Amino acid sequence: MSAPSRILVYGVYGAGKSTLAARLAERLGLPWYPVDDLLWEPGWVEVPVARQRERIEALCARDRWIVDGAYHGWRDVPLSRADLVVGLDYPRWRSFWWLLRRTVRRLVTGEVICNGNRESLGSVLSRDSILVWHVAAFGRARRRMRAWRADPSGPPVLLFGSPAELDRWLAGLPGR
Repeated sequence: MSAPSRILVYGVYGAGKSTLAARLAERLGLPWYPVDDLLWEPGWVEVPVARQRERIEALCARDRWIVDGAYHGWRDVPLSRADLVVGLDYPRWRSFWWLLRRTVRRLVTGEVICNGNRESLGSVLSRDSILVWHVAAFGRARRRMRAWRADPSGPPVLLFGSPAELDRWLAGLPGR
């Protein structure tokens, strides 16, 4: 496979989508557009879905990009333009552990996530907690990735079940 120029990185919350997107951007010399920056304004104000879609359409109209997610109101946009989908299909325990560890670190350090936003104890303990989202979304994300891979009309989909599998694939990619 020649080096792709439009990559959708997909997986459940906490699987490492942003980390992988950053690695791919560095390795392949492609621009990476963190999806959270497009979805959330300061104060955790969600951008209306129609505006999210406009932003994603503008990005995906470009010739070169990496996006680290795809959500309900515009998932079709990057999927229809991607040269490659890289799916992080790790076991639930692994991605949940990574998400929990990351969330605790962010709470302790006050790390800025996107557009000045930070996680808070209140948000982590709420019904809208990213930890709750992970549990609720895990099965759907896994089924979606596997359906994409089985669909011959879509872009190629690589699913990785472990970090070691992903690392072996990354090692074989051309560098810039």
